[in-house]
Amino acid sequence: MIKRKEIAILISEKLTSEKTSLKNLFKQSANEIGFFYVDDLLPKNLVIEIYNNFPKISETKQRKSIRENKYVAYQMNKYHPLLEEVIYAFQDPIVVSLVSEICGVKDVLPDENLYAGGLSLMAKGNHLSPHIDNSHDKDRQLWRVFNLLFYVTPNWKLENGGNLEIWPKGLENQPIEITSKFNRLIIMGTHQKSWHSVNQVLADDVRCCVSNYYFSEKPLLLDDNFHITTFRGRPTEKFRDFILKLDNNFRSGLRRIFRKGIRENPHQYKK
Repeated sequence: MIKRKEIAILISEKLTSEKTSLKNLFKQSANEIGFFYVDDLLPKNLVIEIYNNFPKISETKQRKSIRENKYVAYQMNKYHPLLEEVIYAFQDPIVVSLVSEICGVKDVLPDENLYAGGLSLMAKGNHLSPHIDNSHDKDRQLWRVFNLLFYVTPNWKLENGGNLEIWPKGLENQPIEITSKFNRLIIMGTHQKSWHSVNQVLADDVRCCVSNYYFSEKPLLLDDNFHITTFRGRPTEKFRDFILKLDNNFRSGLRRIFRKGIRENPHQYKK
C-alpha cells in the first residue's frame, strides 16, 4: 500500500508544476475569500482506490440539523489504512510549505487531531447551509486559516449538486459554484468573511471528500475575531435565516461563558 510520504510527494509535484498560476489565482481572490483549485491532483488509479475504500454511510456519523445534513468520519483507525495515509499526506511539511508559499502566508501548521476534518460524505438530499468555520483549533490556541477539500467520487458533475459554493460578495449576492469534481483539490482561506456552503445533492450517488484544515498563530485577516461556526440561510430562506441567527446568538453566548464549550467537540481523531 502506498504511504503518506509517497502521496505527499505526488501532491507536491502537482502543486509545484502549477505554482505560478495558483499563486495568481489566490492573489486575485485574496481580498475577498482567497481560493484556488487544482484538477488531476493524483494518479487516477490511486484516487479510485481511495474512493473504493471510503466507508459506507452506515459506518459514519450523521450530522443532521437545521444547519446541515451530511455524514462524517474522523476516527481513522476504524477505516481502511489508505484513508489515513491520504489525509496525513496533506499534512506533510512539504505540502504545507507549498500551500503556504502559494498563498503567501507564513508559519502555517497542520492539525494531526483532524479537528472538524477527516472524511465527509453527502448522499442525495444532503446539504450544508452557508456558514463560516469556527475561527480556532480545539484548544482555542491557534487560528484556522485554510480549508483543504479533496474530492474523489468518479464522474461527479455540476448537475449532481453537492458542490462547494463560496460567497465572496456576501450572502446578498450570488455564490460561485465549484463542482466537486473527481480528483480536484480546492483550497480556500477561512476567516470571518469566508462564507461557503454545499448545495443539495440531487444525484442518487454519494459525494466523497477528504478534508483537512491548517492553522496558524495569527489569523488570515488581521482584524478577525473569535467566532463559532456560524450558519445562515440562503437569500431565499428568510425563515431559516431568522432561526439560524437565533441559534448563532445562543451558541455564541454559551461560548462567552464556557470558553471551550460545554463539552469537548467529539469531531477529532482520538489516537
